[in-house]
Amino acid sequence: MVEKLITLDNITMVDFLGVGNENIKEVASAFPKSKIVSRGNELLIKGSASEIIQINDIVQSLVKHYHKYGKITHESVQSYVRREVHHLDKEGQDDILVYGNRGNVIKPKTRNQKALVEAVNKNDLVFAIGPAGSGKTFISVAMAVRALKNKEVQKIIITRPAVEAGENLGFLPGDLKEKIDPYLRPIYDALGDMIPAEKLKFYQENNIIEIAPLAYMRGRTLNNAFVLLDEAQNTTSMQMKMFLTRMGPNSKVIVTGDKSQVDLPRHQHSGLAEAVRLLSNVKGIVTVELDTKDVVRHKLVKEIINAYDKPNNNSDKSKENRESTGA
Repeated sequence: MVEKLITLDNITMVDFLGVGNENIKEVASAFPKSKIVSRGNELLIKGSASEIIQINDIVQSLVKHYHKYGKITHESVQSYVRREVHHLDKEGQDDILVYGNRGNVIKPKTRNQKALVEAVNKNDLVFAIGPAGSGKTFISVAMAVRALKNKEVQKIIITRPAVEAGENLGFLPGDLKEKIDPYLRPIYDALGDMIPAEKLKFYQENNIIEIAPLAYMRGRTLNNAFVLLDEAQNTTSMQMKMFLTRMGPNSKVIVTGDKSQVDLPRHQHSGLAEAVRLLSNVKGIVTVELDTKDVVRHKLVKEIINAYDKPNNNSDKSKENRESTGA
């Protein structure tokens, strides 16, 4: 059993705790294996590490609510508890994946994003192919977080190939972790939108959430895990085969990629396209295609992608190459 002490500064405890401590009792009732004790302006929490993190998240949300509105109602306590413990409101339950750190709803916003969610719910291996900003990685991370919170899996493993996109790893500053972290930054950003920093740190320190380069997957069997391979267009054929054969019992795997952004050397073929082709008729494996209609970033991103994808763009590139080589 672990203990955590929370000090409540600049708070009138009667207003915060409620009459007869009813507000804290409401929180405690959702975590029967833990204990919450009020002492002056402090709350002492005793329980498992995972439950303590959840209780702390609820208390911190209530503190922010108190400072904003000057009081805590029984209804607001129930709302924060439901959000943390049950994750989904009754309304719109089928669409909502998780709640973000600021209470924002994270759910699929387009038809193809909904198709991706449905495909993952029904299949153990899904390929999500689409352009930048189409939400394939963000939705995949959200589904992994939901599965972990719902105790459908024991851990999340997120990986991507550390392929050099115009920079040589050997010339970048720092140790191996510092060299590789920039490649994994989009994953950290997505998780940071969905999991409070303290909880994310706990998950990583206890290997409940693992973020690592693809090379680190070799020789492992990934059991009881939600596994995401991001930027899969930059895998070689052998790397893709290695990754897919790591899949263990009670695991979900999503492979995401953008076929238009391959950073491999010219003599190497992307393992993503090959895998999609070879596995297209295997039951339990599904490919979901996203397109520019699914782009949910800045409105100009969609226009940029369309401009680069125009049929005459390839001929323009050839002309530029001839001019640059003097041909």
